[in-house]
Amino acid sequence: MNTHLQRRSLARSNAHFRKAVTALPLGVSSNFRYWGADRTLYVQEGRGGRITDIDGNEYVDYRMGYGPGILGYADPRVDGAAREGMEVGGVFALSTEREYEVARRISRMVPAAELVRFSNSGTEAVMAALRLARAYTGKDAHIVVEGGYHGIFDSVLWYAEIEDWDPTQGEPPVEADSEGIPAILKRLAHFTPLNDANYLEDLLKKHHADIGAFLIEPMMGNCCSITASREYVQAARELCDRFDVIMIVDEVKTGFRVARGGVQELMGFKADLCTFAKAVANGYPISVVAGREDIMRQVGEGVVHGGTYTCHSVSLAAAEKTLEILDETDALETIADYGTRLQAGIGGILAARDIPHSFVGHPSMGGLFFHPTPPADYRDWLDSDYTFYDTMAPELHELGVLCEPDSREPWFICEAHAKDDSLAHTLQAFETAVDLTLEKLRVA
Repeated sequence: MNTHLQRRSLARSNAHFRKAVTALPLGVSSNFRYWGADRTLYVQEGRGGRITDIDGNEYVDYRMGYGPGILGYADPRVDGAAREGMEVGGVFALSTEREYEVARRISRMVPAAELVRFSNSGTEAVMAALRLARAYTGKDAHIVVEGGYHGIFDSVLWYAEIEDWDPTQGEPPVEADSEGIPAILKRLAHFTPLNDANYLEDLLKKHHADIGAFLIEPMMGNCCSITASREYVQAARELCDRFDVIMIVDEVKTGFRVARGGVQELMGFKADLCTFAKAVANGYPISVVAGREDIMRQVGEGVVHGGTYTCHSVSLAAAEKTLEILDETDALETIADYGTRLQAGIGGILAARDIPHSFVGHPSMGGLFFHPTPPADYRDWLDSDYTFYDTMAPELHELGVLCEPDSREPWFICEAHAKDDSLAHTLQAFETAVDLTLEKLRVA
């Protein structure tokens, strides 16, 4: 195969970056959008499962904004509803009837969501859940599963430093994930590996008097969709009950994507509190904190929750239509089928070249590993070799397929991918990118 190709031009994006960096730190409005001075992209438009950058390069997009675009960019059904929502008038510091209707649908789709409150982002929803858990238990500390991601607020911007850790020295040290985090918060954060119920039990036996919440993504959206076993989440559920700890299931990425009832439906368990955001409104900003009535009733009875832009009429109308589509049509089945066919095609290309590989997660947000078996937890992931992925991702970008350059991020599928010729283009590009990567690594 001829693996030589003409490189795309990023001249306009590069020029815009040099201008943008004079007004915006890193030239962007989120650290995760900065890919380097010569690789940061600026989008002209998105339609369906594709985006076009300001240089005119078109990409089949498997980032989908880290998951919000579950139906596709500029979906006419959702955007039509959003325009109707615009006619309502925006925000009033008062409520509308639509809040009840959307909340009731969420409760029907997710049995754990006995009561619902809305916010604007996943970070805000998790902040609210953690506050509710602390209020209910009277305990300030919390546990996070290693490798889990729960937003960008001070209480969760900590990680367990396990790369150079000696397990004989006790629990791994905890380090801040950002400067500016108050050091006093470190003592509130505890960490446990995924899929090790014995470790979790030992941690709770030692610290349960201080721990009020257990935060878990059963399918880790910022760690390549490494997934908890059903046995583990069931064991964690029992341990939380035994030690008076609130189980917060972070479904910001999995919610309404992997099943109508989210990952809780897939694994057959119920959270005490759960959070949703990405797929709720197909890209319009809205999030949800929901859970047991007795916990949620604390809102207004001692626990503060609110926000000026919460339940903006445009986002709420978009959420109503998006959830209706996901609940009442075969959109999720279409998405999962496309993801399954994509993984089968990728697997065939790799198998033909005797390249070990495995998939993890769900077909709608699957992780790809270049190893016969995927990692069972974050510790396994750290020890895995992601050189092939890191080398291949930029080649896919050159060929018009946009995956996250960071190997920790899964590939997100939308309904629109299945409605055009995305699969054929993706697999052709993937085959070429694999051969280019093999050539580069041989030379290296």
